[in-house]
Amino acid sequence: MPKFLIERHIPGAGKFTPADLKAISQKSCGVLGSMGPEIQWVHSYVTDDRIYCIYQAANEALVRKHAELGGFPADRIDRVYGVIDPATAE
Repeated sequence: MPKFLIERHIPGAGKFTPADLKAISQKSCGVLGSMGPEIQWVHSYVTDDRIYCIYQAANEALVRKHAELGGFPADRIDRVYGVIDPATAE
């Protein structure tokens, strides 16, 4: 299944409490549960004013639908074609 990187601009995201992050995660998982197995949340990175999410989905339209149903911004969605790290240089 293709992998996508979603950039969500959320001012103050880095100051969210663990309870805030739990509530956001629960909402996301609830929406995903209603959408079926063609979309899965892998993990997310929280920075000062953005949350970057990695999803696996059959297509970009499902990622956009998740954002719409959950009320989450999806300012940028990019398909991931590969992963590199220091081991790639060996």
